[in-house]
Amino acid sequence: MNKKLISHSNYVLRKVLNKKQELDVLKDFIEAILDIEIQEMALNQYLDKKRKYLPRKEDFGIADLRVKTQDEEMNIGIQFLDGIYIKTKMLLYYAQIHLNQTEYNKKRKFVKTITINILDFNYFTDSKYERRITLKQGNHNLKEIELRVIELNKFIEKEKMTKKEEWICYLKGNINKEILSKIIENNMQIKKLDKMIERYWLEEKME
Repeated sequence: MNKKLISHSNYVLRKVLNKKQELDVLKDFIEAILDIEIQEMALNQYLDKKRKYLPRKEDFGIADLRVKTQDEEMNIGIQFLDGIYIKTKMLLYYAQIHLNQTEYNKKRKFVKTITINILDFNYFTDSKYERRITLKQGNHNLKEIELRVIELNKFIEKEKMTKKEEWICYLKGNINKEILSKIIENNMQIKKLDKMIERYWLEEKME
């Protein structure tokens, strides 16, 4: 994984991206990973309100957002995963992001949730670096429950890449420096994020 991002897995990106003025970076990433076109989006503030009451070690992912496309409205959560009990962590995070909608009472309709789970190690036995997971009840696919999983180590960079591949390549980080520099220069939002992370580490102080 990109070494600039390491610090309690999700902590650094959560610190730099959970701001209204940085929604353009999150929008670019989500559109690329989910292959959607976002018309409106906003940060859900539920987790920020609850976080001060919970232990520091609790990990609440990178961002929790409400997104609208032309066809639907949905909740989206993004997290890095490490350690063990991966299936449990993915399902617990999904439940957390999906059920926080109850905090808004009748002010919002209850909608589908998608979580984007980024792994810095190989978990599944096949060679696919990304997958879409849904749950089934009998013969019926529960389309409202969707988990996306990206295994960074399985991704192999190439000379020409899609925007999705560029994002995955940047997050992976441990690649040819020339390729990484080219990605940062070619993608305006990746470049912006890279500068924010550099600034974060320059300004971070020990407490």
